[in-house]
Amino acid sequence: MGTAGELPGGLDLGRVTVEPPRDAAHGDLSTNAALVLAKPAGRKPRDVAEALAARLAGAPDVTEVSVAGPGFINLRLAEGLWQRCLGDVLRAGPDYGGSTLGAGRKVNVEYVSTNPTGPLTIGHARGAVVGDALASLLAKVGFEVTREYYINDAGAQVDTLARSTHLRYREALGETIGEIPEGYYPGDYLKDVGRALAERDGERWLGRPEPEWLDEVRRFAIDAMMGLIRQGLADIGIRQDVFSSERALVESGGVEAVLETLEARDLVYTGVLEPPKGQTPEDWEARPQTLFRATRFGDDVDRPLKKSDGSWTYLAPDMAYHLDKFRRGAEIMIDVWGADHGGYVKRMTAAVEALTEGKAEFKVLFCQLVKLMRHGEPVKMSKRAGTFVTLKEVVDEVGKDVLRFIMLTRKNDAPLDFDLEGVLEKSRDNPVFYVQYAHARARSVLRHAAAELPDLPRDPTALAEGSLDLLTDSDELALMKRMAEWPRLVESAAEAYEPHRIAFFLYDFAATFHGLWTRGKDETALRFLLPDEPELTAARLALVQAVAFTVASGLQIFGVEAVEEMR
Repeated sequence: MGTAGELPGGLDLGRVTVEPPRDAAHGDLSTNAALVLAKPAGRKPRDVAEALAARLAGAPDVTEVSVAGPGFINLRLAEGLWQRCLGDVLRAGPDYGGSTLGAGRKVNVEYVSTNPTGPLTIGHARGAVVGDALASLLAKVGFEVTREYYINDAGAQVDTLARSTHLRYREALGETIGEIPEGYYPGDYLKDVGRALAERDGERWLGRPEPEWLDEVRRFAIDAMMGLIRQGLADIGIRQDVFSSERALVESGGVEAVLETLEARDLVYTGVLEPPKGQTPEDWEARPQTLFRATRFGDDVDRPLKKSDGSWTYLAPDMAYHLDKFRRGAEIMIDVWGADHGGYVKRMTAAVEALTEGKAEFKVLFCQLVKLMRHGEPVKMSKRAGTFVTLKEVVDEVGKDVLRFIMLTRKNDAPLDFDLEGVLEKSRDNPVFYVQYAHARARSVLRHAAAELPDLPRDPTALAEGSLDLLTDSDELALMKRMAEWPRLVESAAEAYEPHRIAFFLYDFAATFHGLWTRGKDETALRFLLPDEPELTAARLALVQAVAFTVASGLQIFGVEAVEEMR
């Protein structure tokens, strides 16, 4: 701060926050700067707060500064600041809130990545929507984002898929197959795949030993399942940039490349693992294996890459896949996983650090289960799928916009109840309706203005040049203040990888707008359209247009339509 007795230079400002206080009565902004900086500065928090307050009192647009409690600093800002922010919204349009925070850094967001053994379920939808919204959020703040799907097409599950398909193929050719064997995939969706195989190949695979048909039927079945999965993703507005195949990665030598990379850095060795803590399984054998020195990178134990019989463990191709992402340019890798994969994080974090020599950031987002409800009761399984409710069934009933928004109304690692009745209600208890209605209501006001007051400006840039200083009502100012928060909210949500923050903001913002509209019904002076006061009306149209832009900006991140009218 420069003068004697004030704060020294070089203090860490990383934990200093400046944000609207929870109670608006305290002011427009509040900062913890004095509390954070007092100890490293060797001063009492209250003394630091008083010194900072004295300096802030002279800052442009600051009308009042006060110190509260142990050292919080509260500020009130001039109305002109909020009115200028309104002009910024109008000039930016639906792109409002975008920034260059990411500075073009390359981010790979991998999500969905379900095994290609069946159609997408309502359970897969949450990870799909969270990953897609996060990718859009990161792109909005300037990251270069790749959306990716990893096809797990090299494990035992796809061999089971092939056997299940072959069974349905035989059925399509007239065999009585009886009860589906235990361990096979029982869903009726495979009947279509079996029929398609029979139409293509006729009786070619009947009565032949498994080794002769397994590879071809597996390839056919995987292609069919990926077709179903891609369609399911398209149904909810998701199109990934890259589909990576585990089988292709293994066959191209990707796993051997991992081993070579680790060997060159002395990060593999042949050793014997201890049995699991607290138990010794009956079939436990101490066998030499190829081990990755994961403990050097924070893991609990070293991890096997190769089994004693020479086959790869699950970890090896996963390491190859993440090395491949890094070699394709990913500086940040974000994986969206189901909640049941929690035990896998440490080993993958260690693997990425080792393979990239700490040059790549690795983050996992877990998505908790979705409980599908109707009239307060869990929805029963799908007849067609056999064991689960398909994503298509839910989209057909409620629509993609409803599904996408509701999936983002809770933090990804918190359980979510999806009420098929509640999500279609037209009330403020239904967040997607309430937010979309705010946009539709704003657009309705603008249409009425164009029809009833055609001489008023309609172009957003022209509206920005109007008499915005006429907007002085407390609720008008409240809307402008909320809009001013939007860019920082977008950046903070991106930095935390938490797209659900957008849903919370949009709901509260919509409530503020709906509240002002309702007041205008009862108080003539607050109506948006006042034919006898064209300047004030133009200013209020500017406010309404800015509301529409801000809501549209948020819905754009979510991949949800900003509707023109509610039907």
